This record gives sequence, C-alpha cells and structure tokens, in this order.
Amino acid sequence: QLQLVESGGGLVQPGGSLRLSCTSSGDTLAYYAIGWFRQAPGKERERVSCIASSSATTNYADSVKGRFTISRDNAKNAVYLQMNSLEPRDTAIYYCATGVEYYCSGAERIDYWGKGTRVTVTS
Repeated sequence: QLQLVESGGGLVQPGGSLRLSCTSSGDTLAYYAIGWFRQAPGKERERVSCIASSSATTNYADSVKGRFTISRDNAKNAVYLQMNSLEPRDTAIYYCATGVEYYCSGAERIDYWGKGTRVTVTS
C-alpha cells in the first residue's frame, strides 16, 4: 500500500523560502501524478499545485502562481514544492496526495494522503 511522507516545513519570515519534499514507501512515486494541498485552521483545503507523472503538465493555484514551483526527481523518488516569497497567508499544513487514477484534473478521487508538514510564515 502506498504511503506518502512530507518534510521540509518550518518557521520562516515573510519573503523567505522553503522547499517541501514528498516521498513514498510501498510503491514508487514515478507511477503517480502528485498534488500538493494546504489547509489552515478554519479554512477550506486548497490544492496549491500538481505535477503529472511525466512532469509534462504542472498546475498552480492563482494564490501561489509565480512564487511556487513543483518538480520531481524520480531517481530520488521525490516530488518537491519550492516556495519563494512566502507570505503570512501561506501559513498552513501542507500535504502531498495522489490516487489510483489521479491525473491532476481537480475532479478525481484522492486515495492517499501524507500526514502533512507545517509551514509558518510570520515576522
């Protein structure tokens, strides 16, 4: 069974950068499109980015476009989310996720979630 693990969160000042990582056990990430989601207390969960298994297609929420970059390195079995120019509104728990038939359409079932990594942006 696929298990996802996020890492790289932390406390940063506005304008700072973090790189989040998503890796897996039970199966290789190379077979899957991977989405990054975030959720802050009292707010709806938001998909911030997604990358196809081939890396040919990437998607970004308007709220992060131009600041975040998603990528993957199959040799390291990892998907990354590079976050630059961080703002307090980016504060949330960030999750990576995928599904048996997940292709970044925004409408597909999500079967697997990591436990999340916390990002806090404050001065």
